[in-house]
Amino acid sequence: MKRLLTTIAMLAFICCMAAQLPPKREFRGVWMPTVTGEYTGLSEKEMKSKLIGQLDRMQELGINAVLFQVRPEADAWYRSRFEPWSRFITGRQGQDPGWDPTEFMIDECHKRCIEFHAWINPYRVKTSAATALDARHLYNRHPEMFIEYGGQTFFNPALKESREFICRIIKDIATHYDIDAIHMDDYFYPYPKAGETLPDLYDFTARSRGFKDIGEWRRDNVNKLIKQIRDTIDSAAPWVQFGISPFGIYRNIGSDPRGSRTKGLQNYDDLYADVLLWIDEGWIDYVAPQLYWEVGHPAADYNELLRWWSDNVNDHCLLYIGQDVARSVKGENQQRMKLDSLRADHDIDGYCLYPVKQVMANTGNYAKVLYTSYNATPALPHVAKRFEGQRPKKVRSVKVADTSDGMMLFWNTRKVKDCFKEPTKFCVYRFDRKKDINLGQSSAIVSITADRYTKILPTEGKRKQYYVITAIDRFNNESKQVVKKVKLKN
Repeated sequence: MKRLLTTIAMLAFICCMAAQLPPKREFRGVWMPTVTGEYTGLSEKEMKSKLIGQLDRMQELGINAVLFQVRPEADAWYRSRFEPWSRFITGRQGQDPGWDPTEFMIDECHKRCIEFHAWINPYRVKTSAATALDARHLYNRHPEMFIEYGGQTFFNPALKESREFICRIIKDIATHYDIDAIHMDDYFYPYPKAGETLPDLYDFTARSRGFKDIGEWRRDNVNKLIKQIRDTIDSAAPWVQFGISPFGIYRNIGSDPRGSRTKGLQNYDDLYADVLLWIDEGWIDYVAPQLYWEVGHPAADYNELLRWWSDNVNDHCLLYIGQDVARSVKGENQQRMKLDSLRADHDIDGYCLYPVKQVMANTGNYAKVLYTSYNATPALPHVAKRFEGQRPKKVRSVKVADTSDGMMLFWNTRKVKDCFKEPTKFCVYRFDRKKDINLGQSSAIVSITADRYTKILPTEGKRKQYYVITAIDRFNNESKQVVKKVKLKN
C-alpha cells in the first residue's frame, strides 16, 4: 500500500511539472474543417476576416500548426487543375469564388510562424446522395471509378485509376503551394453501416492479386495508396511531410494479442487501415490518432490508448495525440488529465485539437487553460526524423537600436545557396545572466517570429540582460546561438 501511494504521489508530481513547464519542442495543432459549412456563403471579405480572427487567436494560444481542410469532397479550396471548387465555399460546387483561400491561409499561417498542413480526404466524393456534383466533376465522366455505400459516394479503393488520380491531386497541391505537410484523417474504407455490404465483390474476384481473404485485399488496396502517396511526395516535393490521423483504436486485444485493452471499432478490421504497417515502413512522417474518449471510458480508456500508441509507434515516426475539445470538457478535470498524461510521456511529440470552432468558443474554458497554463510559452514543432541534422546558418549583425517604438533588437541572415537552408523564422530567448543561457529552457523564449527584429521588453530591477537569437529552417532545425548583451533603460 505504501509503495502504491508513493507511485501515485510521483505520478501526481510528474503531471504537475508537465503542466508547469511547457516543453520547448511540441506540436500544437488545430483542425480547421471546412466540410462542416462554417465558412460557406461568406463573402471574400467576411471569410478573410473570420480566418484571420481564428489564426490570431490560435497564435495567442500557442498553436503552431493548422490542419486546414482543402479537399473535403473530391473538390478544392484552391485553384485545382483537376477538381471543381468546393461547394463549401460559395454554396455551389464549381463556382469560382474569385480568390484562393488556400494561398491566403498559407501566407497568413507563415506570417504567424504556424505550419500549414493541407488536409485532404482521399476517397470521399459525396457525404449525401442529394449533393449535386459539378458537370465537370470526374464522377460525371468516369462513374465506373466510384462506389456507393451508406448514402455516400467514394472513389473505388480497388482501382489503380483511383490511386493515380488521388496522387495527381497531391502532386498538384504540393508543387503549386508552399505547404508544410499533406494530412489525411480517419476516412479510408467507409465506416461500416449495419445491414449494408460494400459493393466490391466483383472487384475482389476480378483483381484479387492472389489474396484469398477480402479483408486482406482491402487493406492492401489502402496500403498501395499510402505507399504511392509517399513516393509521389518524395519525387515531387520531398520537403513536404506526410501525416495521418487515424481512428483511435488500431485493434482490440480481443482480436489481436498486440491490440489495446479496448472494445470498439478497429482501424485494421473495419476501416482496412493498417496504420502500424505505414509507420513501420516509414511511409508517414507523423501519426495523430484520434483519442476522443474520456479518461476512464469503459470501452476505450484515454490513458490505455495513449500508452498503447506510445508503445507501438517507432522512433522514426512522430506521434501526436488528437484531442476532441467538447468531449474533453464534459467530465471533471478531463482536459488537464489528458494534457498532463501526454506531456508526462516523452515518446509523445504533441497534440492536435478538434475543431477550431470549439477552441474559439472557449468551450469549458479549454482555451483559457491553454493560454494561462499549458501553452504559457511558445513552442517549436519537432523536426521530422528524415530532416534531422540540417542546421541553418546562425544569424549575424545583431544590433540594439532606439526607435519610436522603444528599444529594438535587429539582425540579418547569411546568404545560402540552398533555399531550404534559409531561415523561415527565428527563436528569441532572454536570460538575466550569461552563465544561465540554456536553450532547452522553454520559459526563456520571448518569441518565435518571422521578422528579423524583436522588441526589447523592460524588466523591473534589471540593468542588463542577454538576448539569444537562433535561426529556424522550414524543417524546424535550429541554428547555433548568437548572444547579445543588452543594457536596459529603466
